[in-house]
Amino acid sequence: MNFHQLHIFYTVAEKGSFSAAAQALHMTQPAVTMQIQSLEDYFGTKLIHRSTKKIELSEAGKALLPYALRSMELFRETDEAVASYTDKLQGRLLIGASLTIGEYVLPRLLGPFGKKYPDISIVMNVMNTTQIVEGIMKNQLNFGMIEAPLSHPDLIVEPGMHDELKLIVPAQHPLVLQNEVRLQDILEYPFILREKGSGTRQVMEDAMKENGVDPSNLNTVMELGSTGAIKSAVEAGVGITIISPSSVKHEVALGLVKVLNLKDITFSREFYEVYSKSSMLPISAVTFLNYLKKQTQN
Repeated sequence: MNFHQLHIFYTVAEKGSFSAAAQALHMTQPAVTMQIQSLEDYFGTKLIHRSTKKIELSEAGKALLPYALRSMELFRETDEAVASYTDKLQGRLLIGASLTIGEYVLPRLLGPFGKKYPDISIVMNVMNTTQIVEGIMKNQLNFGMIEAPLSHPDLIVEPGMHDELKLIVPAQHPLVLQNEVRLQDILEYPFILREKGSGTRQVMEDAMKENGVDPSNLNTVMELGSTGAIKSAVEAGVGITIISPSSVKHEVALGLVKVLNLKDITFSREFYEVYSKSSMLPISAVTFLNYLKKQTQN
């Protein structure tokens, strides 16, 4: 018995068929069948009952499944423990990132990582959550970074980075002159919102409700479908907004907008890493995810 066989067994059980497991593992179906048979020979008992329509775990297979899962978790933990000591890494890293993360957060972190690991080729696609999930399930992505948690039976989703939304105003806005800015202070000024369904908007509205303020009380003058459009509108003096400060670093440096803290409320959120339960992350991906966590902790 070896880890590879346990990994294959777990994937067959998770996917519900030999063909789906073979596709996920980049193996032929006969090779998957052979490894399962070898595992059954080792234990001397049937682990999977096969039929033309579906597979079903035997009682022995059901008993083995949690141990196979634990072995995969231990393997991942081993990778994480050693990854920070590995200097010479190479390969191709395929990442899917949602809009804010892909356009404003990850690009500034990719440069230092690329200098430390010059032999890793990184391909990042900016996509929505549905596309990221599809890419992972089709083995077209190693992992994804998304702005809201999701529940999926075949995926691991866990917090990977922390972010806090801030009040963004034009450089010459009256609020810049106040010593303290409170939530009630912003209600009188024209406000620019992200579109309904946006993760950024959801975080903002949830925090406001928790602090006893109805988001409908905002003096909303515009709803826009991208962070870039919102930034341009704030620069032009159309209104103020609440978005991630990561997205306005350039504008702040040029003196076009100001980032302000609200005294009585915070808009905190997590960015989530998502990857397949059955496909092991390459060591380069584990190293990159550990790198992201360290950057946000500093």
